Amino acid sequence: MITIHIKSIYLEPTPDDGFRVLVDRQLPPGLTLESARVDLWLGEIAPSPRLQKWFRNDRDKWDEFVENYYAELDGNSTAVTRLFQEAPADRITLLFTAKDARYNTAVALKRYLEGEE
Repeated sequence: MITIHIKSIYLEPTPDDGFRVLVDRQLPPGLTLESARVDLWLGEIAPSPRLQKWFRNDRDKWDEFVENYYAELDGNSTAVTRLFQEAPADRITLLFTAKDARYNTAVALKRYLEGEE
């Protein structure tokens, strides 16, 4: 059984993170994959640029964002499959770049992967 956690990419990596996956389309300025200790950059699992631009981490749009993002994920089984195929550990940490720790792509993706709707 794989355990999925979420964490800001700006927080210090720890051994408890397991396999670290960046789930945003862009790497934040000033960070490198090496400095952030990203094991896999899976930008193709992120919301479409159109959906992300519409959402802009607006809490009032959260429910509609999640619904639309899940529809995108349903049509993107390749990215979801790749995540589980490339994760050698039983612990995955989804890394996000948003400032809001409660309303971001990684939170929605974790819920989707765990079957919560």
